[in-house]
Amino acid sequence: MESLGKEFDLDGNRVNQGISVYGNKGSTDQHAYIQQLREGVHNFFVTFIEQGVTCGDYLFGMLQGTRSALYANNRESITVTVQEVTPRSVGALIALYERAVGIYASLVNINAYHQPGVEAGKKAAGEVLALQKRVLAVLNEARYSEPVEPLTLEEVADLCHAAEDIEMIYKIIAHMAANDRALIAEGNCGSPRSIKVFLGECNLDELYA
Repeated sequence: MESLGKEFDLDGNRVNQGISVYGNKGSTDQHAYIQQLREGVHNFFVTFIEQGVTCGDYLFGMLQGTRSALYANNRESITVTVQEVTPRSVGALIALYERAVGIYASLVNINAYHQPGVEAGKKAAGEVLALQKRVLAVLNEARYSEPVEPLTLEEVADLCHAAEDIEMIYKIIAHMAANDRALIAEGNCGSPRSIKVFLGECNLDELYA
């Protein structure tokens, strides 16, 4: 899915292209999404992969029954039979779908080989960690003020110069308090405006870990 989920095509046009892919083994998917596939929105294609030699009777029955149920409701599928599960046959399946992704991407004019969405998530995670360090630095500085007073979320956000990130600051503080990492919260966590926080005795280097 991540290779084909793209906002722009190779010409810079916004296309919001992508295919949702779901997978499971045996009959465990019956209550996960077979109901959706058989009677829900018809926007999918099913591929069954069966082991031709040692598939047990029960699993064989479930596979064929699921195929028949989908077919009876005009849901398309194909079945790939693997005579024996070996490194070679598994590798062949992987190669098959790698090529299918590449060919599909070529047909719809997108780049299947970069992941800007994943990179955006990593960048955002880095920004959260950087904000956490700023929160701890503010609380550490407040610990040495006279008199020592706990800070409200608004005060922490202002001192971090991140008023627009107050929700994330609340989540950071709640996370640190719940994990006993020396961040102590007063007030009701269910009511963020009532929370006041201060930093107890701790090693900031450990908090940054």
